[in-house]
Amino acid sequence: MLPGQILRVTFVKSLLDIQVNGFAGVDFQSPHLALEDMERAVAALARHGTLRIFPTLITDDIESLRLKFENLERLRAKSQAISEAACGYHLEGPWISPEPGYRGAHELRWVRPPSIEDFDILQKAANGHIRLVTLAPEWSESPTIIREIVSRGASVSLGHTNASESQVNAAIDAGASFCTHLGNGVPQTLHRHDNIIQRLLARDELTAFLIPDGIHLPPPVLKNFFRAKPDRRVLFTTDCISAAGAPPGRYRLAGTKLKVGADRIVRKPGETCFAGSSLAPDEGVENIQRWLGLQPENARALFSTHVAHAFGIDLPDIKS
Repeated sequence: MLPGQILRVTFVKSLLDIQVNGFAGVDFQSPHLALEDMERAVAALARHGTLRIFPTLITDDIESLRLKFENLERLRAKSQAISEAACGYHLEGPWISPEPGYRGAHELRWVRPPSIEDFDILQKAANGHIRLVTLAPEWSESPTIIREIVSRGASVSLGHTNASESQVNAAIDAGASFCTHLGNGVPQTLHRHDNIIQRLLARDELTAFLIPDGIHLPPPVLKNFFRAKPDRRVLFTTDCISAAGAPPGRYRLAGTKLKVGADRIVRKPGETCFAGSSLAPDEGVENIQRWLGLQPENARALFSTHVAHAFGIDLPDIKS
């Protein structure tokens, strides 16, 4: 900086990631998640321009989920940094499809039909902070449960599902408004036309969350999905696990052992299906800017202000 020059500092809004299973080597699914570990993850996310997240808990026994939410709330009460960062929770399962492929990496033994009694137990443990629930609409109970969840102030996203068109219609009529990681949580082989990806992609009422790591959706597919939806009906998330913001190695997602190689793909050892991503949110912004040909401010908004607007969240400023 030369004498007489004025240093100009610009600010942008923080990123907001609504599906974070873990970060910087810390697995949010751990029933014994410690204060110092959660604070370390929050600090690492901040270095990636992300000051607001929905810590995400995946399919498990209801009692186990209850204890995990209670522990997360204890951590929020002890730490201002955690309380500010964890601005809501995302519950992904256990009310998902039990079918292989559609279930993804979720444990079959804990998959179950949705129940408003179970939701109320978990929401009480979370002190009302569950903001988003991913479920499969093909359960006979789903339309009623979706309506009840929405009436209690949370949003519903369709994911890990093989729902028919009529079942998707019923879910939308009941109040579902999002799709969870559209294009993923499906088998490797599908009917070329009649499949859940096409059914959800065609519904303009649903806002689709996509994972822009180039792995879950190759760049041309990401571009096609983005173009297929109306304006503001595509947003982005990482669905990252503890391997994000960390080097290749072995990690855990709940009780599942995972391996991340130099290619940054998260896999169960010996299997080919993905189990979350190792993507950091700021890396996702760079990817969508490059692959979708967006201006930097527009790419960032899709991982920031537009997401915040969808959930009624105020975002803090950070130095750009």
